[in-house]
Amino acid sequence: MTLRLAPGTAWADALSRATAATPEAFTGDRLRNHLVGAWEDAGQPAPLHSPIDGTRLGARSRLDARTAALAVRDAAEQHRQWAATWLPERRARVQAALEELSAHRDLLALLQVWEIGAPWSQACADVDRALDAAGRSVDQAEHQLKDRDPLPGPVSHLPSWQHPMSVLVQAELAQLLTGNAVIARIPSQGGAVGLTVAHAIMARAGLPVTLLSGCGTELSPVLVRSREIGAVSRPGEQDSGNAWGIWEFSQWDRLVGHLRTGFAYGKQHGAAYRRFVVQRELVDRFLDAYLPVLKTVHFGHPLAVATDGDPLPELDYGPLISADTATELRREVDEAISGGAVPLHRGSPDAGRFLDGQDTSAYVAPTALLVRSGRTERPAGPFGPVDTIVVADTEDELLSELNAPAGTPAASLAVDDEELAGKLARDERASQVTITHFPGNP
Repeated sequence: MTLRLAPGTAWADALSRATAATPEAFTGDRLRNHLVGAWEDAGQPAPLHSPIDGTRLGARSRLDARTAALAVRDAAEQHRQWAATWLPERRARVQAALEELSAHRDLLALLQVWEIGAPWSQACADVDRALDAAGRSVDQAEHQLKDRDPLPGPVSHLPSWQHPMSVLVQAELAQLLTGNAVIARIPSQGGAVGLTVAHAIMARAGLPVTLLSGCGTELSPVLVRSREIGAVSRPGEQDSGNAWGIWEFSQWDRLVGHLRTGFAYGKQHGAAYRRFVVQRELVDRFLDAYLPVLKTVHFGHPLAVATDGDPLPELDYGPLISADTATELRREVDEAISGGAVPLHRGSPDAGRFLDGQDTSAYVAPTALLVRSGRTERPAGPFGPVDTIVVADTEDELLSELNAPAGTPAASLAVDDEELAGKLARDERASQVTITHFPGNP
């Protein structure tokens, strides 16, 4: 079946809509920086490409440290003025920005599809989470901010490319409502155009936002160590995976939905690199539930349709954030297998939905590896649709594997007995532990 781009979704269409919505933020297809209260062309152009098919998206303008320092000093002055602004005025301006962001919801989602490769439904969900959360903050401003004062200086954001709206923009709107000016460095790997449009809308509403692009190694010292900075945030960063512990468990039919949902983030997001630690006696039952899910995962071009009237495809994931990232992940999988990991499933790239002749170098098919407890023959992760499965014989082995590597941001426990699940959770070092205890749950 020959696929084509859905009408109106080509990058040229998306860029045209972006420049029409916020012309002040663009010079042709080059993004401008917002500093000292104005949009500027300063900086060296650096090309942007889509992970979907390598399409050139435009260029961002990379600033040097000196220019960034000037921007920080001005942001600090804006912060002093904004912190002294009464809450009703702050609330009105945030509400105005929120209304215009909502009016451009579909554009922001389409930009996210092209820039980070998110399927349409996931991109829409990311934008909606940001708008909904910001709306709740506005509605509850008097209650939430009753005993909160602005920081001594602006909040400096050094975000990853993950969740550009639902993490970064959502956080900024909440901080602006509190009386803080915000500074954001555009992620180097994705999200630049969408964030530029969003910040243009915020600036247009009279909010004190500064948006800078540049090399992290050059700008980070300024954006982190400058005495004017009130706080530093690194939204979206994850440096480890999501561990699943399966012990004394029997509700396999109800676990299937959780297994599939994980692939909604499997190719990109830091918490998605999954490590399943399974009780030896349950491995066969786990694989009976898990492998059929793996074999029906859908991936490919997020905007490819069979006919012009078709809805955009319901994919579990699209490309990784770049072809280099995909190449590195494939290399790590090969090395893991050479080191002793057993490939339980290796999907074929041919199973993806692609346009004829499309560059597919940023795509990786679903993969599952069985690795030995305590060994290192596993991808270093944490990215991509590659799961590892470890067999545990004792509760101590289960916890040891769940806690390796240190710093796992999230863990889930599938355990029938609620008391046992609570005991295991207390010994789990993840920052967030979810107990999947089906019996008796509503």
